Amino acid sequence: MNIHFSDKIWFWRGPSPFYFVTVPAEQSDELHHISGSVTYGWGMIPVTARIGQTEWKTSLWPKDGGYIVPIKANVRQAEKLEEGDEVMIQLEVA
Repeated sequence: MNIHFSDKIWFWRGPSPFYFVTVPAEQSDELHHISGSVTYGWGMIPVTARIGQTEWKTSLWPKDGGYIVPIKANVRQAEKLEEGDEVMIQLEVA
């Protein structure tokens, strides 16, 4: 399954601060339908993600009935991204 979408990067300031992009509701619904066959636990879905020229392996995190994509520091640095930047993301479910 391949998914493409764009949204803004946001920063979570919790006990383990991190940057994320929220998967839109329509694509989250599609992911939810296949999650039982691809999750490795806790609802996490392994994916290969791409922003610009940077590709990395990660997992989608379930949140509020949908999913969020963690954006690693090396990805943000390589693509010169900051909180609030609009990004186009490509996801391939592993």
